[in-house]
Amino acid sequence: MRLLPLFPLNLVVFPGEKLNLHIFEPRYRQLVADCLDSGQTFGIPPFLDEQVQPIGTEMRLLKVERSYPGGESDIRTQAIGRFRVVDMLRELPTKLYAAGQVEDLPDNSLEDPGLKARISQQVEQLYGALGLQKLFIELAPDYRTFDIAHHLGFSTEQEYELLKLPTEAERQQYVLHHLAHILPVVLETERLKERVRQNGHFKNLTPPNF
Repeated sequence: MRLLPLFPLNLVVFPGEKLNLHIFEPRYRQLVADCLDSGQTFGIPPFLDEQVQPIGTEMRLLKVERSYPGGESDIRTQAIGRFRVVDMLRELPTKLYAAGQVEDLPDNSLEDPGLKARISQQVEQLYGALGLQKLFIELAPDYRTFDIAHHLGFSTEQEYELLKLPTEAERQQYVLHHLAHILPVVLETERLKERVRQNGHFKNLTPPNF
């Protein structure tokens, strides 16, 4: 185990994700200063159901994009891995911010090619229905479930469930289960919208022979 500064937020960050943050609270201004001084990382555990969750994502400070006269700043960060909080300190001695004794969580990134092909087909269908084809085209061929999770209509709680899963194959199954529920709803909604748009237009219809 090791000690890691913590920055709880009501969101889920996935490994590999880049996250821009506006820092204004004194405790996190101090945290950013410490990261700049020592190169230390920090963790973002999701704050859900009025409590800090045990599984979080370790972040590396990439750059302070802008500093403001009042001490606030805009920073760029990147997620580098997952951890589990074993013991949390609401305030680190001599510091304003929280920290936790954490253990790193191993990740099995081996994917199932068959599941990935099904995900790609269903996501393409979903993005096509929503008019977001460009977003799908820009995905790298070696994308992981973490890379698309924010674009699948998950709730924050569902994103946290995905974050907790230890293998890519399990995450693929989770994504497919989700898509199986939302894709028919989206497609039906788009069909309804198209019928509404056509209402009142002149129609060129071929009557049936009877």
